[in-house]
Amino acid sequence: MKITLKDGSVKEYNQAKSVFDIAKDISEGLARVACAGEVNGEIVDLRTEISEDCELNIITQNDPEGLRVIRHTASHILAEAVKRLFPEAKVTIGPAIDDGFYYDFQSAPFSREDLDKLEAEMKKIIKEGHEITRFTLPRAEAIKFMEDRNEPFKVELIRDLPEDSEISFYDQGGFVDLCAGPHLMSTKGVKAYKLISSSMAYWRGDSNKARLQRIYGTAFSKKEELKEHLDKLAEAKMRDHNKLGREMGLFTTVDVIGQGLPLFTPKGTKMIMKLQRWIEDLEDKEWGYVRTRTPLMAKADLYKISGHWDHYMDGMFILNKDDEDKETMALRPMTCPFQYYVYMNEQHSYRDLPYRMAETSTLFRNEDSGEMHGLTRVRQFTITEAHIILRPDQAEEELTRCTELCNYVMKTLGIDGDVTYRLSKWDPENKEKYLGDEEYWNSTQQYLRSVMQKNNISFTEADGEAAFYGPKIDIQAKNVYGKEDTMVTIQLDCASAEKFGMYYIDENGDKALPWIIHRTSMGCYERTLAWLIEHYAGKFPTWLCPEQVRVLPISDKYIDYAERVAAELKKNDVDVTVDSRSEKIGYKIREARMDRLPYMLVVGQQEEADGTVSVRSRFAGDEGVKPLSEFVSQICEEIRTKEIRKEVVQEEK
Repeated sequence: MKITLKDGSVKEYNQAKSVFDIAKDISEGLARVACAGEVNGEIVDLRTEISEDCELNIITQNDPEGLRVIRHTASHILAEAVKRLFPEAKVTIGPAIDDGFYYDFQSAPFSREDLDKLEAEMKKIIKEGHEITRFTLPRAEAIKFMEDRNEPFKVELIRDLPEDSEISFYDQGGFVDLCAGPHLMSTKGVKAYKLISSSMAYWRGDSNKARLQRIYGTAFSKKEELKEHLDKLAEAKMRDHNKLGREMGLFTTVDVIGQGLPLFTPKGTKMIMKLQRWIEDLEDKEWGYVRTRTPLMAKADLYKISGHWDHYMDGMFILNKDDEDKETMALRPMTCPFQYYVYMNEQHSYRDLPYRMAETSTLFRNEDSGEMHGLTRVRQFTITEAHIILRPDQAEEELTRCTELCNYVMKTLGIDGDVTYRLSKWDPENKEKYLGDEEYWNSTQQYLRSVMQKNNISFTEADGEAAFYGPKIDIQAKNVYGKEDTMVTIQLDCASAEKFGMYYIDENGDKALPWIIHRTSMGCYERTLAWLIEHYAGKFPTWLCPEQVRVLPISDKYIDYAERVAAELKKNDVDVTVDSRSEKIGYKIREARMDRLPYMLVVGQQEEADGTVSVRSRFAGDEGVKPLSEFVSQICEEIRTKEIRKEVVQEEK
């Protein structure tokens, strides 16, 4: 047989050989770093036998797929360590993920001390250097094999496979795990690893099933790479909005109020108000929207018409469902059906379209407790929601306008470089979850695809991420830990108008069904604030800061002048405070810097005499003495234009 290698060279053999043996035949050095093989474009285990002509690429620890194999093997080593130290724990699954691996166990919660002990046990297992071998069993024998080991979750996984399946296992010196592979040849191949954290999870992601304990870890081929990653994680923790936002006094949560129901302090509220006023003025004055105000709840009848009752009930808060004497109501998870009735309040002709309705909408979604985190996933949130009722011939232009508005908003916020676009499609394997047939979905998905292509937008595609009534353009961003969330969404809906009896009078005087675009311009205020906290590490652009200027009198004698300076700034809508405490000026400056303030104005005898201020900023350090009028003009222009000034490279000592 002829084996064509990646560099085009050919190896010939008279008998079948494993991928590992071929790597060893090429060079001992290659075999030492080999993690898997790629045979005719398919990733395979190093133990895979090759018996016919093929193209072969040896995947090494320097390749992304090789790193996944290292991490997958590390997850098995973790599972063995858990079974050694916590023998009553039941194993479930342990995949490699983008930045490491995790393994889920049915067990008591793991403390940081437990993770440290498990790391030490992993070190022992790696040092023992057990060969990792693969074997298969028929399905019935595989079930008995795991039943004998009292591993019910593995038994369930095997029972879900076809009866004629050959089930693969990996054995590393006595610890055996159900797995499709691939894996390293020995536990010694894992050289740099770290257990990061533990959290609660649900079996198969279903909150109605067993509660599990998930251990997250990471692994790299070199210790230097691991250190670099851990340093990035440390930086991420410093930027984590859930930590930093609380430290800055922007929001908090209280157990007796409930998970996913944040309380915003005056500082956090002021930031959201600045964003809201900006977005509302932008949409209404520059982009042609009219504003509506609709109820926070409705009868079940409304959601039955829209389809949410059948397709989204699990995500809704329902009131009086089991009380026959009261109407069944539900808190709204979206605003669309409410705004449809605003549109239908009067008749519209084709000349009235597009009709753009915007609303600052507070919504409620019954998120699972395990899914909620800080401000990124909550049970009550407020969104920059809008619905555009339009003729089909207007859809391309309006969808383009929606993407342009989103791009403008993100650029103004300074976060446009952090996002990616995704075409979110239906899941053709679960058609019952959606309105419309296959032709409807293929045509609407292609429509969105062509709009993005015409606008030169790079995007990925994902099945199963669409709304139940139509596909979406989702604008995605990653948090500091690399987890991706949807920040902004633009949805095409060609199905709802008929359900509600919505129409417009066309040029022939006939009734015609409009199309609908569901869209946000910035998305959810809570999630956007979280994004901004992490992006700027709390050092927001001046226009967004809840406190933009702090006036620092050198001593009590200059408090009156400091107050006059503050009054002038307040007259110009600048958010300013005066630090009138009897503290040394150096202390006041350091504290203002710790509070991440854009500007500090130091005032004393000379400044009062000359009508000036000594300006210190987060951007350039000591900016010198300026006439008060000049500073007021400067900061007002910075706020008006929403300028994003670059930070000073090195903090003053």
